[in-house]
Amino acid sequence: MDQDHQQNYVLRTIEERRVRLVRLWFTDVLGQLKSVAISPVELETAFDEGIQFDGSAIDGFSRVQESDVLAFPDANSFQLMPGVADGDELTARIFCDITNLDRTPFQGDPRQVLKRNLSAAAAAGFQFMAAPEVEFFYLSADDLGGTPVPLDNASYFDLTTFDENSNIRRKTIQRLEATGIPVEYSFHEDAPSQHEIDLRYADGLTMADSVMALRMIVREVAMASGVHATFMPKPMEGVQGSGMHTHLSLWSGDSNAFWDPEDQYGLSVVAKGFIAGLLHHAREVTAVTNQLVNSYKRLIAGFEAPVHVSWARNNRSALVRVPVTKQGKEDQDTRLEYRSLDPAANPYLAYSVILAAGLKGIREGYELPAEASTNLFDEGSASGGELLPQNLSIALDEMERSELVQEALGEHIFEWFLRNKRAEWDAYRSHVSSFEIQRYLRSW
Repeated sequence: MDQDHQQNYVLRTIEERRVRLVRLWFTDVLGQLKSVAISPVELETAFDEGIQFDGSAIDGFSRVQESDVLAFPDANSFQLMPGVADGDELTARIFCDITNLDRTPFQGDPRQVLKRNLSAAAAAGFQFMAAPEVEFFYLSADDLGGTPVPLDNASYFDLTTFDENSNIRRKTIQRLEATGIPVEYSFHEDAPSQHEIDLRYADGLTMADSVMALRMIVREVAMASGVHATFMPKPMEGVQGSGMHTHLSLWSGDSNAFWDPEDQYGLSVVAKGFIAGLLHHAREVTAVTNQLVNSYKRLIAGFEAPVHVSWARNNRSALVRVPVTKQGKEDQDTRLEYRSLDPAANPYLAYSVILAAGLKGIREGYELPAEASTNLFDEGSASGGELLPQNLSIALDEMERSELVQEALGEHIFEWFLRNKRAEWDAYRSHVSSFEIQRYLRSW
């Protein structure tokens, strides 16, 4: 659908459905959702001229001397947004692309970064498709400054007797579906009060938009129910953390470029090159896919998160997994699963570096290493090979040396991200934790 036609459709829908408020969404570099609300009568002007605002007020955007930018609504991302409660007025949301005042793409806009990397894939003849499994926790909202309090003690796939959590998740799914975000699966995860929502395959840009919308909707529905939802990767000790395992594939027209019926694994040369690229550059991209100090409390042995840089077929301990396909649907189902990614990542930047790493593996003909044949969740496994970075500082060191990440993100975001995350690490290093007080205060 051409842009003018889509914009006319949006304007007509807003008028017919009597939408009273349009929310223009975009994200900062860290993936925090930002919003500007406008009246529907202003939307046509916003399509034509953009909405000007001070970019220096947004983390990672402009410096003061070059502050003003324009937000142009992307009509293809338009969705109606039903209210959380019955009787709430109908609103609409549209994701924006941020440009400079001369309308050139703004280098500090994560969405523009992903569009640039998707264009590189398109130039190579591929469309990038993604389907994330988004994990999160529901916690008591009574004391968020203290020890997190789960709302149940259920486990994987359990149907809890305390059904309020399931009811919250059901309401969330209803809102996601009403907002045009199709859900494939939803269930209770392994840890107490941990849940998972799996989204149906979509192109990379649509999926990054959907992840941003999902995080907001999950939190809103939880808040309306009197609980707190968190995408923090590891909010509680002694249980597994939350990941965002993402299924990936490249398509060439109507054909799955990852499938080869003549190969013993069913994997094409393209798929093998993509896997090899992911493995070769895994340590370099980890600061982006796992951007918090807390992210590395999840990436440890014993809690079902990847630790080693490895690949395997249907082995959930590997960083890159090749899932078993449905019989007779191999040409549709052949895909990869990247398992280190967590739900606190900025999806635009995370998908950008993952795609860039895979494309480089294809382009330069990287050789696929041997498949991992053991359970790498076993802490004693000696055959796991290279480890993922074990803390944010190591990950930033790897990222800083990476030409691939710098090119994928662009100089503006690359440099700001490193400065911001170095500051986060320095603040963490100087913090005296309760672990240290309990372990050392009386003994030393």
